[in-house]
Amino acid sequence: MSCSLSGSSGARVLLEDGRALILGRGPQTRVADKRCSRHQVKVVACYADQDVVVTQLGPNPSFLDGEKLVRNQSGKLRQGGTLYLVDQSHPFTLSFSLSSNGTASSMAKSGLKATDKTKMGRNGKEAQSSPTPKRSIKDFFPTSPTKPSKRQLSPDKGHPDLKRQKRDEDRTMEDEDEEEARLAEEKLKHLQEFAEKSMAGESKGIQSSPSSSSIKACTKSSWQQTGNMMFYTAAGVKASDKIAGFDIDGCIITTKSGKVFPTAPDDWKILYPEIQPRLASLLRKGYKVVFFTNQMGITRGKLRPEVFKSKVEDVLATLQLPVQVFVATGPGLFRKPVMGMWNHLSEKANDGVTVDKAQSFYVGDAAGRPENWAPGKKKKDFSCSDRLFALNIGLLFHTPEEYFLGWKSAPYSLPEFDPRKLDSTARLYDPPSASLTSSETEVIVAVGYPASGKSTFFHTHIVPKGYVYVNRDTLGSWQSCVSACERALREGRSVAVDNTNPDPESRKRYVDVAKAAGVSCRCFQFSASLHQAKHNNRFREMAPSDGKHAKVNDMIFHSYKKQFVAPALSEGFSQILQVHFVPSFSDSQSESLFRLFSEG
Repeated sequence: MSCSLSGSSGARVLLEDGRALILGRGPQTRVADKRCSRHQVKVVACYADQDVVVTQLGPNPSFLDGEKLVRNQSGKLRQGGTLYLVDQSHPFTLSFSLSSNGTASSMAKSGLKATDKTKMGRNGKEAQSSPTPKRSIKDFFPTSPTKPSKRQLSPDKGHPDLKRQKRDEDRTMEDEDEEEARLAEEKLKHLQEFAEKSMAGESKGIQSSPSSSSIKACTKSSWQQTGNMMFYTAAGVKASDKIAGFDIDGCIITTKSGKVFPTAPDDWKILYPEIQPRLASLLRKGYKVVFFTNQMGITRGKLRPEVFKSKVEDVLATLQLPVQVFVATGPGLFRKPVMGMWNHLSEKANDGVTVDKAQSFYVGDAAGRPENWAPGKKKKDFSCSDRLFALNIGLLFHTPEEYFLGWKSAPYSLPEFDPRKLDSTARLYDPPSASLTSSETEVIVAVGYPASGKSTFFHTHIVPKGYVYVNRDTLGSWQSCVSACERALREGRSVAVDNTNPDPESRKRYVDVAKAAGVSCRCFQFSASLHQAKHNNRFREMAPSDGKHAKVNDMIFHSYKKQFVAPALSEGFSQILQVHFVPSFSDSQSESLFRLFSEG
């Protein structure tokens, strides 16, 4: 498949799948209209949906068919639709087409235009004798930072002096265009020299690992996706046994607006001026620089993936450095602090080079630092996920201030629940003299957080002894649960009620049913803390093969905490047992996953 924008002047622009391209005044579009900025729009094609996302960049509006776009506004152009580059002028028609001989696809991959016959053979295939096409700056970075417009208001055409002024301005615009082209060529030359030296390992002072000499740098930028993760490999990225990992938000960039969250796709700036030279130094020393970021807003529908992809490309274009970027778009194994992104990098995205953790490190701002951790820094860190990500992997960790600015280490605290310390051989319940089941008919009422182990405990130790299992998740309401208890007791069968039952009111329903039937009622209080229960919930989320539990929303956990009143014998219970969460695992892989910090 190929995708192109065809202009009324005969210009044809090929769009690659998922790769951002800046269009505006210039030879590529054959548009010379001064109203059109050289960086007028950004376009990103999606082959799967057969549409193109157009984002307005220039000061004068563009149009998608009849829809007006203003600066920083985006819209979708579909098959056969028309993009008017500026003020309903200079139309470009979108076309997706299938190629039987692969000609269009191969041209799109090589970056050649369909009309460029000097570089193509008669049958549309690349001529054998053609030299390697000269690489443009877009081979390294798909976008470049926009420049502020220097245009003045148009003069009155009737006055001779103003006409002369306009001619001078036109010459100035031409000089500016030539200067931009010259700067682009210089930048290209610098990038080509950098890439060539990186490939050959010939840069002075570079300490490359022994295996890196035979590894070639990536020659073309690309996005890929697997599950709830997408990752970007920029042209020039080279595999290495040494990984320098960084978070993005609050570590590499911050908002220009000063807000906690960006107000627009372009509301960002590089956090510190020290960042770019420090990252460049790492590359010269043979490190592979990799960014890791959580972007849950993508799965929640609050952030469009193509918008974030474009933002990543713009950040790298500003840094002018070859970087690999991993983005966790939703919950599960890839979301930090769980190490799914790191594992994918190590196992599938490093050209087979084994990573040396002892020589690698990670930098992030979610470090568990308290309020007032430094002068002028009044807010505490929003989480500890970056520090825990490094801890899970086994990497040396730094905050951005420590790594880029040389600040001393700040105080921090880890979560109160540490999954590494949970004992699989601990006692299951207290008092140890108690019996889990009874030969007499009875009602057992559970009390505990969601995901505190109640269901697994009952199905392992209680239900096999003949108890009727009553659960609101399956029956739908507490009234149905009460009715199920009454039926079981009439049949002379014992009952295990597996609900959270946080307060005396919710427990009294079952105490009263037991009293009416003339049987005893015991309470099993599950002692797992809020943090342990939330960890269990995340583990279930990461291990879907379990298949028995649905994900619990955080609001439900905090609702239970707010309503909780410790059970007492005075409520009518004959006995209260404390049941502890003691994990058991079917295999070592499940245990390794459970032992990871999962909550930041």
